[in-house]
Amino acid sequence: MKNVIVLSLFVMLISCKKSNTKIKERIINADSVAINFFKGDGSMDTVVAVRIVRDKKTIEQLSNLIGTSSTELNIKCGYDGSLHFFKQNIVQQDIDFRMNDKDCMCFSFKQNGKLAATILSPEAKELLEVLRK
Repeated sequence: MKNVIVLSLFVMLISCKKSNTKIKERIINADSVAINFFKGDGSMDTVVAVRIVRDKKTIEQLSNLIGTSSTELNIKCGYDGSLHFFKQNIVQQDIDFRMNDKDCMCFSFKQNGKLAATILSPEAKELLEVLRK
């Protein structure tokens, strides 16, 4: 029994470090990103700022940060904003994010018809805060 628990913990740790290359491949070629920033308390009811990003370097940086490490999604956390990746004026991917709660920092999105999530790192939070200004 003890071996099963140790093995389970090991598998969970490995899976947490797994990158999500599929999401990165889907968004890396976007030509623009629309970012909606919500109130910041986890609720989606109030958009307080909207930013449009067309700089290819910034889009690549966001794509790399979003695809870094998969994680489990906690739907009780709420959201602080949303990202909408476009290519030739067609939405390629919608991604929600939570960055104002250290226990819930993640990007969440639909992938293959299911909800998926990746870790929102301190670097990603910093970039989003810069883009908000």
